[in-house]
Amino acid sequence: MDNPLILYGCAVTLAGFALLYIALVIWSPSPIITHDSEKKYRSYKSPKKPLLLTPLGDSSTVDLTVVIPAYNETERLPLMLTQTIDHLSSLKKKRTYEIVIVDDGSSDGTSDLSLKLAAKYPKSDIRVVTLEKNLGKGGAVRHGMLYSGGERLLMVDADGASRFEDLEALWDAMDKLAPNGGAGVVVGSRAHLVKTEVVVKRSLLRNILMYGLHTILRIVGVGHIRDTQCGFKLFSRSAAQQIFPAQHLPTWIFDVELLLLAKQLRIPVAEVPIEWHEVAGSKLNVVTASLQMLRDLLIVRANLLLGRWKTVPLKAKSE
Repeated sequence: MDNPLILYGCAVTLAGFALLYIALVIWSPSPIITHDSEKKYRSYKSPKKPLLLTPLGDSSTVDLTVVIPAYNETERLPLMLTQTIDHLSSLKKKRTYEIVIVDDGSSDGTSDLSLKLAAKYPKSDIRVVTLEKNLGKGGAVRHGMLYSGGERLLMVDADGASRFEDLEALWDAMDKLAPNGGAGVVVGSRAHLVKTEVVVKRSLLRNILMYGLHTILRIVGVGHIRDTQCGFKLFSRSAAQQIFPAQHLPTWIFDVELLLLAKQLRIPVAEVPIEWHEVAGSKLNVVTASLQMLRDLLIVRANLLLGRWKTVPLKAKSE
């Protein structure tokens, strides 16, 4: 009697694992396809004829690339871009830079507005990329990073919630973390604001998401980072070349996948306090976002543990 029961138990267990594996395959996002038109950009100098973007695998062409994912951001983008360019133009020690605005399949004319803004700042290299369909914030950031020429690459939200001047704090931290072009990631953090009015009085939506996310992050393995979701992160080119080709999530929780990938690749990560304020216009729904968050984080962790998604370290640092 014991042997049949053991065999039956093993069969049930194997069937359960098989069903879970099939569910993982079904729920995992499809590979992100890059269309030929998305490998090109328009600018003030070439508003009609698209030009080729710089692949991440190539050597850097400028000191800094600012990647701005934009989905229906005609109202918030102008002020954010002004603050960005004002800061970069005011630096005593000048940096060469490019700004890559990735229009994530907007329906409000974000690309057209971006080109008008580019004409307003002719001395800045503002590149407008239009995705053929909406991918999600993670997909837009990934695309911008994969086609950037910066030795350092900054992702920043189009809403202007982060103070752009805090780039200097991230820059200094990167100098210490990854000197001489080494691999490193520096994340802007709002953790120091948790007990201040900035967070206490902010929307219930953001607070619910914040506390729920912190619990899950400890489970999936990035609890060492106090604020994973701040949309203000700086990558060295070497780190970006390893992380972004391995990114799969196009959704808003992609930041956690990036940090998990950095951990798996043994790329050092530093967290730097920055100033932040809430900006109206969030496109998240608390119920659907929470469920999507839980599903996506479990999918990422399972795929990495089972080896379905793999990372490939660079053999040598980026030149």
